[in-house]
Amino acid sequence: MDAAAPDATPSPEPPARPGPPPPSELSALAAGLLALPPSLGPVRLVAVDGHAGSGKTTFAGRLSAALGGAPVVHLDDLATHREPFGWTGRLREQVLEPLARGAAGRYRVYDWTAREFGAAREVPAAPVVLLEGVGAGRRAVRPQLAALLWMELDQAAARARGELRDGPELAEFWAGWSCAEQAHFAADPSRPHADLRVDGVTGRILRSTLSEPARPLLTCGVIRI
Repeated sequence: MDAAAPDATPSPEPPARPGPPPPSELSALAAGLLALPPSLGPVRLVAVDGHAGSGKTTFAGRLSAALGGAPVVHLDDLATHREPFGWTGRLREQVLEPLARGAAGRYRVYDWTAREFGAAREVPAAPVVLLEGVGAGRRAVRPQLAALLWMELDQAAARARGELRDGPELAEFWAGWSCAEQAHFAADPSRPHADLRVDGVTGRILRSTLSEPARPLLTCGVIRI
């Protein structure tokens, strides 16, 4: 008689990229952000934070469109292989300080293949500027933020999605990155300070806050205060 085959429990599928929330939901969020007082000169700086692979770039792009084309600063453009979280000085000098004066920011974009900074990108002092990336809501940046949005997806699921997206050739990079990310959030967590959460699987805006802000932040009916 044949030996019984060992149990083979398939690994869970990584979550797909977040789907689009209803247009009315994004419109309400955009209106709420525009109603906030400026936090950096004439700008409302809004961070979209979360684990790598949690859907930050996708959501930030949709929110930018709902805001009529709000500029998006991707922190991957300011990080480097050697300093994955050592971008605060570059962000401050090249982006935040000019915006605080009402001038356009201008930063050089890091080329992850050539491992050097390349062409410059301009950031206009728009009514809302989105700051997207892991650590966007870190301690050094929070005083300049009008709002902090957190993509709600745990690190393991986010990493699985990212590895599936990037393929096996970047497996070593993901292993190193995950360690750096875990150390960063252990020392400087963003999630407890979030004003609003976005489901990293569905893309829907969640109806609760994680913190108790001193002032109402979003009064457009998207969240309960």
